[in-house]
Amino acid sequence: MAETPVHSIAVVQGAAVIDDVDQNLSTLATLVGEAAERGADVVVTPELFATGYAPERAWRHDGAAIRSALAGIARAASVSVVASSVDTAPSGTGDGAGASGGGAHRIAASVFTATGAEALRIHKRHLFGEVEKQWITPGDDYAQPFDWRNTRWGVGVCYDVEFPEFARAQARAGADVLLVPTAVPVVEEGVEGLGEAWHYSSSLISRLQVPARALENGVVIAYANHCGPGFTGGSCIATPFGRHAAHLGTEQGVAVVEVPLAAIRAARRVNTYLPDLSVALGDAPTPADS
Repeated sequence: MAETPVHSIAVVQGAAVIDDVDQNLSTLATLVGEAAERGADVVVTPELFATGYAPERAWRHDGAAIRSALAGIARAASVSVVASSVDTAPSGTGDGAGASGGGAHRIAASVFTATGAEALRIHKRHLFGEVEKQWITPGDDYAQPFDWRNTRWGVGVCYDVEFPEFARAQARAGADVLLVPTAVPVVEEGVEGLGEAWHYSSSLISRLQVPARALENGVVIAYANHCGPGFTGGSCIATPFGRHAAHLGTEQGVAVVEVPLAAIRAARRVNTYLPDLSVALGDAPTPADS
């Protein structure tokens, strides 16, 4: 019988500079290196960090060259890295032209192994805001989870996790851990005169939504955000018990959490949402039901 794995998962956050790829890659190398020194075997980094989060500009940079540099960061630190870039289809492929003409631009998240190999690349399905919708093409579907070290991993990007369908699809496909690069801007909106209960803060995504997604689907979620001017920070690792195992503030930082697969299994015995859903829908049991 295979030994039940324990993974050491990290999220990192920092302040990126728009269009300064060299500086941003240097920041990532420092943060990933610190996570590796603290024992991480998987490090999740923020959405479009290498270019800075500016979808209307990020596609102008060489996505393939950025992915090569990100692979080098993983290889230098000897740790698996989840990082984001723009994936542009060659023009003339019939893959749909964006506002810039030529091939479609998609926001991607790649999983680079400790040897620098790109093991997986997925595309963001849910586009956030008018700028992304103008310049970026959405992914066709949620990516299937992948298997590594006796654990099944799902990957999404930012706004994907705000839709319950994403986490549920990953969990029903057997995912144990969701890895999510993100870029959450500061948004504070409310109804005047009605108090805090009628006020929205985008900081609620990491404080409330991510732990709720983890709880209702019996998964761990590692969610890495930008910090600095205009961003909420709050990168976190949420457990299937609906709580934060780590939650960073608004400054640059690294959080590393040991995740035993046995603890995920225990949470699923407490809250049997997935098998109960399968019964209600008349479905055959899914891999995550056990």
